[in-house]
Amino acid sequence: MKKILITTAIASALVMQGCALDTFDPKPDDPAYAPALPEEDIVNAVPTGSLFNPYSTNNGLYTDTKAHKVGDLISVQLDEATAASKNAATTLDKTNSMNLGGITFSGRPISAFGYTPTIGMNNSSAFDGASDASQSNSLRGNISVSVVKVLANGNLVVQGEKWLMLNNGQEYVRVTGIVRSEDVNSDNTVSSQRIANARIQYGGTGDFASTQERGWLSRFFNSAFNIFF
Repeated sequence: MKKILITTAIASALVMQGCALDTFDPKPDDPAYAPALPEEDIVNAVPTGSLFNPYSTNNGLYTDTKAHKVGDLISVQLDEATAASKNAATTLDKTNSMNLGGITFSGRPISAFGYTPTIGMNNSSAFDGASDASQSNSLRGNISVSVVKVLANGNLVVQGEKWLMLNNGQEYVRVTGIVRSEDVNSDNTVSSQRIANARIQYGGTGDFASTQERGWLSRFFNSAFNIFF
């Protein structure tokens, strides 16, 4: 009975670990990254006899091509580069020494067989540790995103994705965040460093991506679910 319970517990842990590690499975046409449809402009017809309509959003010569409405597109220039390094060194050294002279009684040394006993103790400890870690990442490219919401202060909520079909899989880039309308250039581009609350994902699917991942059993034995080691 005990063996059955242990086997059941192990199997349950393996299933839970497998489910926890395979929850993120990116696929094309994710609704969370779908472009927003532009809102239809309602033009109020005012019988003034003038050719100029002050209620129209199209101001002709007085407008630019920068995105400012839901459904407009912005070209994001991916320009991400990070580098981090850390060095640490620790050295500890401690030495204790204690020596006691000959044992005396009533002011006279105690001896046995012509020897006077003494007590001595020495203790020393040493520790030397060092660590060195470094990491760098770089992402360059372009992706067009859609304005999905215009906030009350004029900031634009954008999101979008791009998928590339390769021989043995697909690669994708996903971007979400908030863009200040003033940061959009005259050619309707914005740097990724100007996106607030940015979420930039770059990854791949297929054979090449799968070969770079460990199997679920190997991940289980190197996770917190492993209670055996």
